[in-house]
Amino acid sequence: MAKVIGVIGESGSGKTTSMRNLNPATTYYLDCDKKGLNWKGWKKQYNEANRNYYATDYPQVVLQLLKKVNEDKTDRIKTVVIDTINGVMVAEEMRNIKQQGFGKWTDLAQYVWTIFDYALSMKDSVTVIIVCHSITDTDDNGIVFTHIRTNGRKLEKIVLESKLTTVLLAECKDGKYVFHTRADRSSVKTPLGAFEQDEIPNDIAQVLKVLEDY
Repeated sequence: MAKVIGVIGESGSGKTTSMRNLNPATTYYLDCDKKGLNWKGWKKQYNEANRNYYATDYPQVVLQLLKKVNEDKTDRIKTVVIDTINGVMVAEEMRNIKQQGFGKWTDLAQYVWTIFDYALSMKDSVTVIIVCHSITDTDDNGIVFTHIRTNGRKLEKIVLESKLTTVLLAECKDGKYVFHTRADRSSVKTPLGAFEQDEIPNDIAQVLKVLEDY
């Protein structure tokens, strides 16, 4: 059973940048926003020639590539990054924008659920990082809650975070990029006792090391 980690946050909160210290030799990057990465020299680290980068917003292709990693007997890839799952959701909605009825929303929910579910079933040697945009809702009592932004009511009812044991919230706070490790009116969660601080550096490589030692 693979480790599956959710990284949520608003645009510009440092979600992609937090991946900068992953080892390109053992990481496969699925660029579902098709916008490239955002640190100097990333094109030399991640590209199709290195067999560690692919830009796609098709859920079927994302699932196919996850299966390819899972079935690879060499175990070369230790970490898969899906950045972002929202790129898949938005693209799928736009491709079917003229389609009438609830079928398109059912299909979308099934696609996204299947990606999460399959990631969890992958071999123990793999960690899957699913990057997600966040949304902060306010109820009638003025209570705010931050969670994964989803497309369609079916995915809202599913609550994707329920599939994960680790969900980090990326934020730029006072000019400093951090991860939140504990829930504060949010769907953030980490294993009990894994992180001593509520805020940690924005570095997913450090997070993986802590979870490995946990």
